[in-house]
Amino acid sequence: QVQLVESGGGLAQPGGSLRLSCAASGFIFSSYRMSWARQAPGKGLEWVAGIYTGGNGVSYADSVKGRFTISRDNAKNTLYLQMDSLKPEDTGLYYCIKGFTLNGDRGQGTQVTVSS
Repeated sequence: QVQLVESGGGLAQPGGSLRLSCAASGFIFSSYRMSWARQAPGKGLEWVAGIYTGGNGVSYADSVKGRFTISRDNAKNTLYLQMDSLKPEDTGLYYCIKGFTLNGDRGQGTQVTVSS
């Protein structure tokens, strides 16, 4: 079965950086587009970034464009999200999602908190 395990979250100061990872198993990772999404406290799930199968095509939400970078390593079945210039409004539970839609399979999430 599909398994997605996110890691790398934690506490960061405004302006700081974090790198999230998502280890995928149970499906042919290289054949699927992948995404990151997040859920802030008391809010709905927000799509953040997506990447095509080969890694060359990427897309970002306006709220993170220029600050976040999505990438993948198909040999390691791993998805990444490099987050720079973090803002308090980036705080939330970050999910790795199989596919480009919010209703795809996702993991348990990793918590990101941006605070001074």
